[in-house]
Amino acid sequence: MKIGELADRSGCLVETIRYYERIGLLMPPERAANNYRTYTERHSERLSFIRHCRALDMSLDEVRLLLDFRDRPQAGCAGVNDLLDKHIGHVVERIEALTFLESQLRELRNRCVVDDTAASCAILRALSTEPSGESVAQKGHV
Repeated sequence: MKIGELADRSGCLVETIRYYERIGLLMPPERAANNYRTYTERHSERLSFIRHCRALDMSLDEVRLLLDFRDRPQAGCAGVNDLLDKHIGHVVERIEALTFLESQLRELRNRCVVDDTAASCAILRALSTEPSGESVAQKGHV
């Protein structure tokens, strides 16, 4: 199949497929006589695996490690479990950071309970004058 068909089948952009090829997540396709890339079902399955991992918010490095395990079916899977445990830990940290961010935003929103002018808006005033402490982004959580 051509790259457009693989893109349609997988729901992936052509540029993303080429990027995954460039960084080695997707194996290079064979070339037809006309020099077009020719993809196989193996490419489609691998791309589906990558997309599923990405939908679970895994980094490309995590995907690469999982693909390495997948490509060595006789190897032990303790590393897969370790990777997932670490990823779950990162997700928990992000949830905590986002929960803290939500509480900061709600506190800020609660400062303005009436429809007033921008000049007297308590939210704008608070954002201009009060440090809200270390932001979530500064903590490196998001």
